[in-house]
Parts: sequence; C-alpha cells; structure tokens
Amino acid sequence: MSPDPAAVRAYLLQLQEDICAGLAAEDGGQNTFRTDEWVRPEGGGGRTRLLAEGAIFEKAGVAFSHVRGERLPPSATAHRPELAGRPWEALGVSLVIHPRNPHVPTSHANVRFFLAADPTGGEPAWWFGGGFDLTPYYGHEEDAVHWHRTARGAVSPFGEELYPRFKETCDRYFFLRHRGEPRGIGGIFFDDYNAPGFERSFALLRAVGDAFLPAYRPIVARRKHQPFGERERQFQLYRRGRYVEFNLVWDRGTHFGLQSGGRTESILMSLPPLVRWDYDWHPEPGSPEARLHDVFLRPRDWAGTAAATPHS
Repeated sequence: MSPDPAAVRAYLLQLQEDICAGLAAEDGGQNTFRTDEWVRPEGGGGRTRLLAEGAIFEKAGVAFSHVRGERLPPSATAHRPELAGRPWEALGVSLVIHPRNPHVPTSHANVRFFLAADPTGGEPAWWFGGGFDLTPYYGHEEDAVHWHRTARGAVSPFGEELYPRFKETCDRYFFLRHRGEPRGIGGIFFDDYNAPGFERSFALLRAVGDAFLPAYRPIVARRKHQPFGERERQFQLYRRGRYVEFNLVWDRGTHFGLQSGGRTESILMSLPPLVRWDYDWHPEPGSPEARLHDVFLRPRDWAGTAAATPHS
C-alpha cells in the first residue's frame, strides 16, 4: 500500500481534538483551549491549541502541523544525508503538559509522519515516529509502573520486541548529555519506522497516539489534589530548568521546527511558564528531592516491576 498522507492528516486532527477534550475534562472543564491557526509561508501550516492557567494544568499545549518544503533543513538530513535537497512534507501532533501540582508529572508526546519525494520519479522515502515520556518531580512507583505498562500494552501487539527496543531508544534520546542525567523516567520513542509497510506502520502510530490519555490521565487524577507547599513548588521550578535545557539544546524536533521556518510560538510552546535555575544546587541527601535522582532518574524495567502500593 502506498503512503496516504491524507489518512494520516485526518487521524492526527482527530487525535488533537480527543486529547484536548480529555485534558480539559481532567482540568475541570472551566478553562478551554485557545486555538491558533497558522500558515507557514514556505508551505503548509498548523493548528496550535493551548490551555493556560487552568485549575490543574498551568500550561498544556497540543499542536498539529502539516508543513512542506522544497529542501530539507540540516536537522532532518544529519542522519539521512541521501535525502538532502529533496522536496518533503511532515505531519504531526506534539504536546507538552506542565501541571501546577509538583506531584503531577510533566508529560510529552508526539506522533508524526514524514515523506520525502524522489525527484527522479521513484518511490518516496517515508517513515513514522513518535512516542511519549514522563518527567516526574516527585517519584511515585505506582505511577511509573502504570505509565510503562500502558506503553508496553500499546506496542506489544505489533511485536513483543518493540517495547524494550522503544524504551531503550527513549532512555537514550531523552538524556541531558551535558548534565549526565535522564530528563525523566522515559516511556517509548521510535523513529524511521516503516519496515512492516504503510498500513501496519500507521496502525502502530495510532496505537501509540491513542494510548497517551489512558497512560497519563489516571496519574493526573491520582495526584492532582495531593497537598504541596512552597518547598515542593520551588523544586518543581528548578527541575523544569532541566526540561528547558533539553528542549533547546538537544531536541531534534525543536531544531527541525526552527530550521524549517515553522511558527516559533508553536515550536516553543513546550517551555514551562515559570522556571528557575540555582547555581550548583544539590538536594539534601535522603530527602524526597534527592530520591528523584537517586531512585527514579535511573533506567529501570518499570513494566516488569511488581505493582507498587497505592500510597507509594
């Protein structure tokens, strides 16, 4: 079956609607997503939806984009030099959620489709990519187990080998090399996926996209009313600094968006509304803050872990 960008576009637009509806309901339904329709002069455009200053979500952005161009930017050809100079199009939904309560993790997800035409008239190059990852500030084993088991359940029907492979890729990708530490507890991440053919690859993408809300909403519901104070809030703002560093320094999606002339506001919607940096600060040994780094920011087989106690 030949690639069908129109089918991918229809699915992604509906996925954006479904995720926004689920997040708005979890937030309490009092605040709605604002919509920003934008056009890219070089070709294509998108629809960015943003919820700000909600009861639960301090900032939640869910962006759809369908952009195209005549020549791929450097970020897209660094690991595929044979595609340099080709016309291309890219479709995707990307989201980042920054909750107000430090016990609710920040979360990121994206699903995307890329196609590069062959100027000589041959078959185009295409692939799917995406995944979702979780960035807690205060670790709860119950949440980590649920997150990873949901991820495993989404991709296992397409091959039992995919979850461990995608988890390892996620752990390796969402890593702050200049800090020598992971961004969070990972999840799944894949790229250049096309081996089973278009129909099967597209089905995997849909399984991953559809699994995001079942993975995230139960965690939000469990933690959103958990008490916290100024100490927890300040630690959350400090750890958000790591999130900003990764997205600006290492994230390929951010680089691609900026280099390809996308809408800057939509590309940088992933950044939290408030953040802080403290020079060479370290948490007190044995504290809940130290436990995040000592226990949770370590690669671990969460999906194989025995279920944690409800009050972990």
